[in-house]
Amino acid sequence: MKAITVLVGAACALIASAAMAQERLPVRDAKQLMLSALDAPDGKAHGILVGEVADAISKRFNATTPIYIDVSTEKRYAQPGCSRLNVRFWQDGVQLPNYGAGGLQAPRRQTIDFGINYCRDGQPPRSPVLMDMRRRP
Repeated sequence: MKAITVLVGAACALIASAAMAQERLPVRDAKQLMLSALDAPDGKAHGILVGEVADAISKRFNATTPIYIDVSTEKRYAQPGCSRLNVRFWQDGVQLPNYGAGGLQAPRRQTIDFGINYCRDGQPPRSPVLMDMRRRP
């Protein structure tokens, strides 16, 4: 009986963690995720870069893991459909050149972040900031 209780508890935990996992859309660039983040109530969107660009980046850095993209909203503007977005690209297992010593560095996670003021029409916002979405300490 005790073993069944443990198994049921473990199954419930697994189901809960799967439900909380972010769905990642396969995308060829970040634009679709940026638009999704503009529309999302929590201001977030998650994806995996696919296609020729993803293949070229992975090949260049000898990486075999997917390139992930996470978009989050930092601020919303008064102008509808406009926000300050943070776009993060990251990949595990990246091998960078070991400049000066030759060879390659040990595989590790590489992350690139950039911020962009973005509207659904692709233009920057014309209005002042309405709400800061970042957590305050």
